[in-house]
Amino acid sequence: MRTHGQDGFTLMELLVVILIITILGSVVGVKLVGKPHEARYAAAVAQLKNFETALKLYQMDNGGYPTQRQGLQALVRPATLDPKPRKFPPDGYLEKSELPIDPWKNPYVYLIPGSNGEPYEILSYGRDGNPGGEGEDADVSTSSH
Repeated sequence: MRTHGQDGFTLMELLVVILIITILGSVVGVKLVGKPHEARYAAAVAQLKNFETALKLYQMDNGGYPTQRQGLQALVRPATLDPKPRKFPPDGYLEKSELPIDPWKNPYVYLIPGSNGEPYEILSYGRDGNPGGEGEDADVSTSSH
């Protein structure tokens, strides 16, 4: 007999499973493709989805997204700038304790608000690390995938 509160999965457990499936699907797809540009693009898109999941959890716990000044770093360590998070999980909101960089070895960019009216936008500026560009230099954004 189950007691109240033990049936089903928590939202966090479901989001973690979805995230793992997405990442594994991206990795398997990338290995099958064998093209470096497509592999980096797929890895960037998977990481952007990971950030989006973490930001949604942060927003649910704290009533808002980290500010632009707090940045994505607020997902791995409690922000010291106001507004400080009301709740922060011991291991943060991302799998690792360090903020990941994009597949081209550049930091991700966090904008509030997003360029198309979204509450936020996360970008990788591609191989060249500069806004705009084509091919491997093209931006990858939460508003474009």
